Amino acid sequence: MARLRQDKRTFRDTLRALPWLAPVLLLFAGIVVYPMGLMVYNSTRTISRIGVDKGSAGFDNFAHVLSDPALPRVLLNTVIWVVSVVVLTILISLALANFLNKVFPGRQLVRLAVIIPWAASVVMTTTVIYYALEPKLGIGQQFLHDIGLTESTDYGFTKQPVPAFTIAILVAVFVSLPFTTYTILAGHAAIGHDVIEAARVDGASRTRIYFSIILPQLKSAIAVATTINIINVFNNLPILQVLTGSIPGNAADTTTTLLFKYIRNRGHLDWASALSVINLIIMVVLIGFYLYFTKPMKGVDD
Repeated sequence: MARLRQDKRTFRDTLRALPWLAPVLLLFAGIVVYPMGLMVYNSTRTISRIGVDKGSAGFDNFAHVLSDPALPRVLLNTVIWVVSVVVLTILISLALANFLNKVFPGRQLVRLAVIIPWAASVVMTTTVIYYALEPKLGIGQQFLHDIGLTESTDYGFTKQPVPAFTIAILVAVFVSLPFTTYTILAGHAAIGHDVIEAARVDGASRTRIYFSIILPQLKSAIAVATTINIINVFNNLPILQVLTGSIPGNAADTTTTLLFKYIRNRGHLDWASALSVINLIIMVVLIGFYLYFTKPMKGVDD
């Protein structure tokens, strides 16, 4: 009976909260649930180039996508893209956050400078780099030639799949650093100084303190930064579109750029919807595995 009364009380409390939660729930339904449902629905339809629904396609769209000869290369590119950007971003951000957590003259200015790539438009930043590396015309080309890294100023950094994809990874890391650094920096702020001081009194070195005391307590912050970076990088289009969008074929494509090529080059909105569903499944599984194996909240309440 006590359990029944508790359940009724919980139900009544939930009903009382609904008027306050309704705006958030409506917003969530409008910008997340409805588009996602429409995407899944469109993936099972035959849709013309002009968007006319011609009827059910069953799972034919998924069959077309999964049988695409370019898919294995695109999936490999996607893995390289996500893993490279996220790992490099986390490692560099850990170093930056550790540095910015220390007291030194001008620290506020340095912290402010770290935000600049976040404040600037991603498309603008990527476009500047793209034109800086234009053969014969780009200032970046001239600089690399002047310091002896290239033999001429007409190397096609953005005209070949591997160099363009590599530059896209570096740009993605650059624009991802501010958010990740500040997330980890917030984790630093939650670490008690008394614990660190006690370790120093016991004779622990700086390296030992960082890896045995600080880094374990940053686990939750790193998990948040990694999860959001996986989502952002996996779905990133502007950087790749600017730097690799003009390269023929699919040698520099990820699953996100491929689905836009389905729409732009082939007029297949239905195939693009099917690939979007596959993308969503891959991302959810990837994040699920990451959270399962890292267990970021383990020990937090201990």
